Parts: sequence; C-alpha cells; structure tokens
Amino acid sequence: MRFLLILVVVVGLAAGGAAYYAKQLTADPPTEFRTVAVEKGDVASTITATGTLEPEEVVDVGAQVAGLITKFAPDKKSPSGEIDWGSIVKENQKLAFIDPRMYQAQADQAEAMWKRSVADLGELKAKLVQTEKELKRAERLLPQKAIADTDYDLDVANRDVAKALVEVGKATIAQNKAAWDTARTNLEYTTITSPVNGVVIDRRVNIGQTVVAALSAPSLFLIAKDLSKMQVWASVNEADIGHIHIGMPVDFTVDAFSGENFHGHVLQIRLNAQMTQNVVTYTVVVWTPNKDLRLLPYLTANLRFLVDTRHNVLRVPNVALRWKPRPAQIAPQFRKAALAEEAADDEKQKPAGEEPPEPAKPVKTAKSAKTVKLAKKPEAEIGCLWVEEGDFVRPVKVQIGITDGSVTEISGPEVKEGMEAVIGEARPTDADNGETTNPFLPKIRRGKKK
Repeated sequence: MRFLLILVVVVGLAAGGAAYYAKQLTADPPTEFRTVAVEKGDVASTITATGTLEPEEVVDVGAQVAGLITKFAPDKKSPSGEIDWGSIVKENQKLAFIDPRMYQAQADQAEAMWKRSVADLGELKAKLVQTEKELKRAERLLPQKAIADTDYDLDVANRDVAKALVEVGKATIAQNKAAWDTARTNLEYTTITSPVNGVVIDRRVNIGQTVVAALSAPSLFLIAKDLSKMQVWASVNEADIGHIHIGMPVDFTVDAFSGENFHGHVLQIRLNAQMTQNVVTYTVVVWTPNKDLRLLPYLTANLRFLVDTRHNVLRVPNVALRWKPRPAQIAPQFRKAALAEEAADDEKQKPAGEEPPEPAKPVKTAKSAKTVKLAKKPEAEIGCLWVEEGDFVRPVKVQIGITDGSVTEISGPEVKEGMEAVIGEARPTDADNGETTNPFLPKIRRGKKK
C-alpha cells in the first residue's frame, strides 16, 4: 500500500513537470511594439504623371519639288563633313540639293517662250502701224469716191484686228513671263534651305533617294528652333486634371540624370482628351528651361505636380495611421470606447442600399416660404495614432492633413513632436538577443524591454 502511494506521487510529479515544461516551451514571448517618432518637416501633396520632353518649337523642312537627292551641304563641324544629325544651322543656310537638270531645262524653255512672245509682240505692233496708215489713206480717198465703201470698211476692220492682236501679244508675254518665274522658282526649290536658326534633330533622307512631292511635301529634316527652352508633354488622368492649373510648379526627373530634379511650370492644358481602353487622359504642357542643353528631346520624364505644400508641420509615416491593435493590446481603460468606435466605423462603411438614409428635413426661413436645405461644411478627416501605455497601447486622435504618399501631416492637442507612434509589433527571440538556444530546455518568459 505504501509502495502504491509513493508510485502515485512520483507519477503525478512527473506529469506536472512535463506539463510545466511543455507550457514554457510553447509560451509566446511578450509583444514588443515597433514605434516611430512624430517629427517636424515639410509635406507636399503631389500628382504624378509621365511625359516626354519635346523642343519648344520644331520646323519640319520639306521639299516642294520631286527629284533625286544628289548631295548634302557641307558642314565643317559634322563628323561626316556634311549636314547631318546635330548640325547647327542658320536661317537660309543650304541643307541639301535635288537634281536640278529637269527644272533647269524647264526654266530655259520658259525663258525662250517669253523671249519669243516679246518678239511676236513687236511684229504685231508693226502690223498695227501698217493698218493704221492704210486706214488713214482710205479716209483721205473716201470723200473723193476714189475707193469703195467696202474697201474702207476692210481697212477699219484690219486696224481693229491688229489692235486686238497687240493686246493678245501683251497677254502672251505676261503668261510666258509667269511660266518662266514658276520654272525659276521650281529650280530654286531644288536647293533645300533652312527656314530658321536651330539644330537638326532628324535627317530623314539619304543621298540617292528620290523624294516625291505630290499631295503633301515630303519631310527631309526636322529642325529644333531653340533647345534652350524645352517642354514636357505629360498625360494626366481625368481624375487629377481638376487639380492642375496654369502656372502650377512642377518637378520632374529623367532616367538619363538619375537622382537629379528639374523644375518647370504648367504652360498649357490641352482640351483634346485621349481615350485608351476607357481611360481618359489630358495632355498637360510643362515649360522648363534648358540653358545648359543637358535635357535632350524625347527623354521620358516622371513628373510631380505640386498641388499643395506644408512647411515645418508635424508628420508621421502613413503606416502609423493604418496600424490597428488587437483588442487585447488596448489599455483596459480605453478598450471599450475604442471597440465601440471601431464598430461605428464599420457600420458607416457598409455598402449603400442596405438601409435607406433618412431624407433631409426641409427648413423654412422667415423671409421666404421657399424650402431650402442646410449644407454641412466639410469636416476635416480624423485619424488615430496608437502610443504605448505600459504593456498596452492607447489611442490618440489626430487631424489628418495633406500627404505625399509616404508621410502625412497631422495635428491635434495631444500630438507632440517626438511622440512615439506604434507602426507594428515584433516578437523578439533568444536568438535575436545573442543567446544560445537549446530545444531541450524550456523558454523562460522575460519581462518587456524598456
């Protein structure tokens, strides 16, 4: 009997010890909160977009006559020795030449026709003088009945015909002169010249290529008039276009100069919206200086339109406003109110239509019997930060301002600079503390680090 009693005691102690060790092995360490300090700084509310750098003014140089490109004009600064990409050109400077032989022949032919018409006019004038003399002779003989009336009438008609032929000759000279001018103009068009001062940013033809000027002039060169002034053509979503206005400051970056910010302002908002896959975007033109010519045409730009800026305000990372504790982590004196407020927020976020809202009650003024509705002023958005309260956390109500997507402006009577706001939690292990762990030894719960 005594042996049996001892056996029962030993088994009980062994079972209790095993349960204790098992509990200690599986016990969770105390929760440690990760915090971030509320600090002062600048916050900028921005709209982001992408765009392309474009020269402020470009001129598309075309050919007004058809023909074969025989050569380009010389350019000593170009590696090829002739007009090419990147050549700096002046107004009226020669760029290229089209084979002029056919147009030279047409000009020569038109000149010959003009000279012939001038000679023909001299012959017609001589005939006019002859007919006028014959008419005067007939006028002297007619009273004496020395000639027949029909001969006199014939002399009058010959004189009138000669006068008309002289006028025809003058018109023919004008016509042939215009044809000659046209031929000479076409001959001049075989020499392609620059209409402005600028830089050749695109050469679209090669020597030996035939250009055909039919319904539209073929493009030979694209010249940027002034690369010291650039534009960024940005595509802005329709949801953001209402916040953009002329003169708004803009910052942008380009991949060619990583980490460097460039500045400009909104120059134009174009109204011809583009729709792509049911997404409507507007083109916003941003002007930016480029005095050092570092920005090149057609670079891709990442833009930030500065909608609003706050300087030296309290701010926290957005994650601090998004983090929510579990009910057990909230300090007991704040737990009930926090849970009730959370339930109220969940009720407000229910989809519309579950319970129809009560209709607004009309209000009658004393001056008029008309019914009007009272408009409520927009309320500032209220957020919540969580700060440590012993082993728990407690809520701190804040008023939310503008955000740049990573940090948010906050204000409120309880918010102070340097306040530690909870952004998450971490469960430290012995390995994190640099201690050696043994799976056969129990994990002893330690107090929370301060």
